[in-house]
Amino acid sequence: MARSQTEYPAIKESHMNVSRIYLTIIAMIFLCSFTAYAAYTKEETVRKSAKSHDHGVWEEKRFVATIDADGIQRVEMVGGDYYFDPNYIVVKVNKPVELKIKKAAGYIPHNFIAKSPEAGIDFNISLKTDPQTVKFTPLKVGKYPIYCNKSILWFKTHRQKGMEGMIEVVE
Repeated sequence: MARSQTEYPAIKESHMNVSRIYLTIIAMIFLCSFTAYAAYTKEETVRKSAKSHDHGVWEEKRFVATIDADGIQRVEMVGGDYYFDPNYIVVKVNKPVELKIKKAAGYIPHNFIAKSPEAGIDFNISLKTDPQTVKFTPLKVGKYPIYCNKSILWFKTHRQKGMEGMIEVVE
């Protein structure tokens, strides 16, 4: 069946509308990527690191846990824009630990990871603004890393930007 010539302008206009939508989407993606890259590049040129981190100078914020009357070591932490506070925690071996952690205000998602199962320290939680409690009993003396492994697109991880620390287990 032959189509009338009046149908073709409608089809052509429909294709043009779809093309405009695709171009708008591509432009939005480009602008978002460019904005993120520009912000990242600005950070890169401003920051200098004393400990091979990209986000400022890494400062040790040490907290030595004490054993409460109930035999539990309690620690409170905050995780925010590329930091943990405190970021160096000292606990005693074979004594239970209750580590309460929350996310500082902000829109950037963070997590809290420790992968040392041989020492009884193994968790991975997404941080929230409400405190969460991580319970573990360190089984082995040593130093065990804690970090956030989140990242955006192709940029460096939060750990590479300085969001890391240490749990030191002592006698």
